[in-house]
Amino acid sequence: MWIGIDDTDSAQGGCTTYVATEVIKELSNKFDLIGFPRLVRLNPNIPWKTRGNGAIALHFGHGYGKKFEIGHIGKKIYAYEKGINKFEDVSEELEKIIHARAFLEDEKTNPAFVICRKKPSYSFYKKAVRSIVTIEEAKMETKNCIYKAYKNGRGIIGSVAAISWKPYDRTYELITYARKKWVDEESVIKMDKECKSCFDNYDYENKYIAIMPHANSPVLYGIRGEDADELKKAMGIVISSQIERWIIFETNQATDEHLQKKKIKDVKPYESVIVKGIVKKEPHVIKGGHVIFSIYDGNEIECAAYEPTKRFRNIIKKLRKGDVVVVYGGVRKKPLTINIEKIKIEKLAKVYEKMENPICPKCGKHMKSMGRGKGYRCPKCGIKAGEDKARYEIVERGIKPGFYEVPVVARRHLAKPLKRMKLS
Repeated sequence: MWIGIDDTDSAQGGCTTYVATEVIKELSNKFDLIGFPRLVRLNPNIPWKTRGNGAIALHFGHGYGKKFEIGHIGKKIYAYEKGINKFEDVSEELEKIIHARAFLEDEKTNPAFVICRKKPSYSFYKKAVRSIVTIEEAKMETKNCIYKAYKNGRGIIGSVAAISWKPYDRTYELITYARKKWVDEESVIKMDKECKSCFDNYDYENKYIAIMPHANSPVLYGIRGEDADELKKAMGIVISSQIERWIIFETNQATDEHLQKKKIKDVKPYESVIVKGIVKKEPHVIKGGHVIFSIYDGNEIECAAYEPTKRFRNIIKKLRKGDVVVVYGGVRKKPLTINIEKIKIEKLAKVYEKMENPICPKCGKHMKSMGRGKGYRCPKCGIKAGEDKARYEIVERGIKPGFYEVPVVARRHLAKPLKRMKLS
């Protein structure tokens, strides 16, 4: 039996992962958890999302095989590697939890839950993480399921997509919950240095504790990593206010599963894309400190390093016309712009700086420019020379070919850090 839940949180508070812990607490006396609970992030560019656009999926049944600890919710919580499906209508229990924990009074919160005997098609997840899915499309996947959609029912999309995810690539996140919120910064730095499989814990350049959420929610902190066992070690290093419960989720975070390779002519709003092109318009700074440039592959599109990307903008400012780059990022609708998550500089154009005007071969005087692109003329004897007769030197660019990424403080949930790409 698969259970998917989405859109219970709000800009004012709440957390869908906390709702997942309540479901586990409620149903663990009747069923076994099979595998880790799942936290599945969907298209980060959807304008009507609440916060992180994350849905959850839980697999319940009769477990067998290896049993392993995945959390503590008043008692130790275990999951099994394998299990036999047990299907039961638990909608009454889920409704009670939704009514107690979802922010139903918020007009932007539209929860739903889905109970399935078997997983919906994987193609539905792929569409939900990369583009826009309708409520009707989601309902088409629930023909043999029990579901309840509240208000406009948009939460059914994430509920179905979370269940349909197949973890071809995966990471884990250990999430802790508490009433009081305090984390010792030095202990986070220590954890980050000692736990090598963990990532995006701390932004050293901006002195930012990335494991703590921005929003008002029951989450104390969340540690992400590639090794679920090391996450427990990491939790033991972090010093914080008292943890009331914790759970480890299997996730699609830091996988780049939202990205798709595109030609510029095929780029659409609200997608996340990988686009290769040649720098056409050189970077310039606009109001707010955002850096804008454009790339070209037969068609042209603007790219942006927005102010929250901090010093990453200094890399972008060094790009010049003719550089060959691959841009990774989400697409803004108006104006159509790629919001850069990371960039690969494949080839740097040679940039020349004029060091000296040509010298007149007759009188030895420096010639003067006749205007841009018009060449030079000696002010004394009138002899002319072309632009190519001036002395130029190649400019040291200050950047090299390779990957560059936005800092941890500006990183999206789904963006794969260079550390996971074995490039940092």
